[in-house]
Amino acid sequence: MAQTPRPGKHPIDLALQGGGSHGAFTWGVLDRLLEDDTLEIAAVSGTSAGAMNAVALASGLMDGGREGAQRVLRQFWTRVAELSPFHRLQTSPIGVLMGPATDWLAPWLKPWTEPLKQAADAFGHTLSPYQLNPLNLNPLRDILVETIDFDRARRCHKTQLFIAATQVRTGALRVFGQQELTADMVLASACLPLLFQAVEIEGEAYWDGGYAGNPTLLPLVNETRADDLLLVQINPTQRESVPTSARDILDRINEVTFNASLVKELRTLALLKQVIGEQRSPGSPALFQRVQRLRVHLIEGGDSLAALGAGSKTNTQWAFLSNLHAMGREAADRWLHAHRKDLGQRSTLDLGPVLKDV
Repeated sequence: MAQTPRPGKHPIDLALQGGGSHGAFTWGVLDRLLEDDTLEIAAVSGTSAGAMNAVALASGLMDGGREGAQRVLRQFWTRVAELSPFHRLQTSPIGVLMGPATDWLAPWLKPWTEPLKQAADAFGHTLSPYQLNPLNLNPLRDILVETIDFDRARRCHKTQLFIAATQVRTGALRVFGQQELTADMVLASACLPLLFQAVEIEGEAYWDGGYAGNPTLLPLVNETRADDLLLVQINPTQRESVPTSARDILDRINEVTFNASLVKELRTLALLKQVIGEQRSPGSPALFQRVQRLRVHLIEGGDSLAALGAGSKTNTQWAFLSNLHAMGREAADRWLHAHRKDLGQRSTLDLGPVLKDV
């Protein structure tokens, strides 16, 4: 259980969405929030990359406080880049020769690189990870074990953790609590079924939590004490243009799929607030009173993050991750300057639009 906030601290809950390497944007958001000592992170609900950021945060908080959390988050994302298949090429003489100085070759190389990408996509969708990766190798496991102290994360009294995964057999949401957390549970939360074999925990197989809760808000509503919930969203809800290429269509399908559970939970929350507001009954259950008090906020990447496209979520090169980190810091800084005064006072995310189609 998270500790009672100290005087002068404002407790907030964080809901961290998953989205592959775009989770480095969330790293930047957390990095900036940790610098604001008026905030107390009471609880975190994370999915996929959001789950990895969450356990890095908790582990670091127990090993050096805010600065420790910043250090562990950086260590985690640094290792992600170092184990990238592009890392060795980038730092080799060939990588140097094929760097920005040869960008002028890109238009001439594109006719060959695009068909190769399409062929690789087709091949990857023909064979499952059980055929392509029979030994079930997953570099994320090594990164988690190297950089995250799970014993510290489980014992962390400075925040609460809730990690979401999807049960393969039933399709149901499973929320792993802090005191039971293991590396396998975090891997389950980030298990994309076309890339990795399902993660088995207690006899049940699990896939990426994004299918059922990306992230799930319900534990933050039911089990925490903060009345301000800050959502960090990295999957764009809307696109202005209709995709026409096969790759763009698949990318948009993934964005819609991984936002669907979040939209449903926001809609449920908005409906509850509307009904409770209309009744205004002093004898309402404790949960209703909690929902009535809850203030919801949002930090997102906006057009800059959306412009990168869903296909870039597998890019783990350090320059790309560093750019996402900088984008996240800037987005959090803008939000703090605009809305810090609203914490404890009012919601800054309008839930009205999610009710339009109800």
